[in-house]
Amino acid sequence: MALWRIRATVDDRPGYLSVLTASLALRSVNILAVQVHTTEAGAVDDFLVDAPETMTESELLASVAKGRGRDAFVARAEAQGLVDQPTRALALAGRLVHESDTLAEALVALLDATEVRWRPDPLLARPGYEATRMILADPAGGSFEVLRAAPAFTPAEYARAQALVELSGAMLRRQEGQTTLLLPDGAELTLRAATIDDLDAVRDLHARSSAASLQRRYLSGAPTDARLVQLLEPPGHGRTLLALAGDRVVAMGNLLAEGDLGEVAMLVDDDWQRRGIGTALLRRLYAYAEQGNFAALIAHTAADNVAMLRTLRRLGGGAADRDGTLVSVTLPIAGHRAGKETPAAFG
Repeated sequence: MALWRIRATVDDRPGYLSVLTASLALRSVNILAVQVHTTEAGAVDDFLVDAPETMTESELLASVAKGRGRDAFVARAEAQGLVDQPTRALALAGRLVHESDTLAEALVALLDATEVRWRPDPLLARPGYEATRMILADPAGGSFEVLRAAPAFTPAEYARAQALVELSGAMLRRQEGQTTLLLPDGAELTLRAATIDDLDAVRDLHARSSAASLQRRYLSGAPTDARLVQLLEPPGHGRTLLALAGDRVVAMGNLLAEGDLGEVAMLVDDDWQRRGIGTALLRRLYAYAEQGNFAALIAHTAADNVAMLRTLRRLGGGAADRDGTLVSVTLPIAGHRAGKETPAAFG
């Protein structure tokens, strides 16, 4: 037996697909997998089949035509074709997560393309597709021209390709937001924006943190998982930054937005405290607040959190308002446009 790939358009009417499959069965052709692509011309059925060794391409085409299939394409297939399309697409997406610069290769594999050409100017051709050509924007700049003589591209294939492009863009944006922090003792950390995928690592940071560190950060005990999710993906213009030593999160800085005020807070692993990590995170959150036209940042901390108070003073914090053991420090944002209403306080 031999593996073949067959693609044909079938009228989207009851019973027509069964006519095609019956025609193939009469020639001892076993259908191993099938995908259906909806198009304006009808349903495009994509089969992976196992046919007798002696069967020729012309005989397969004749069987398809006898089964009312139109615009048929037939080609020999390899064993890797046995992998179903969703699994194949997920594998390519997984590779992009770890190697975001492999988009062109992923498109070739996803679409069985003959060639993928990169163009430096994305304005030369608008994204879209036709029978033998597909244009996709490159998230890194420029555009990709994907070529395949046959079979004709379908809307489903274009949608799959667009999904890969969007994933690649998301990974590139995440990498662009990463910076390396070199500590005075020579240790290197990665600073980047947090995502919901960091929940387990952030939960581990809280589990390692002492009761005293948690108290200084939250003015109470450890937060619930629901609260951590909110911190990792804060609403509005909020932002959360992480510091990582390898794959381990060793610090987290949060900026929660309410109107044009931002509330900032830090949690640093006990073993990594007093090494400048909190200051580095706070400086970056301050820079983010400048770009976002925040009026000021407010930090609430314990009166005995000397390190945090010292950092806030270095960054230009004004007079501290004390309420028992709680101290609130305001950091005005330089260059803030006047005239916007500023809420009085956070809840």
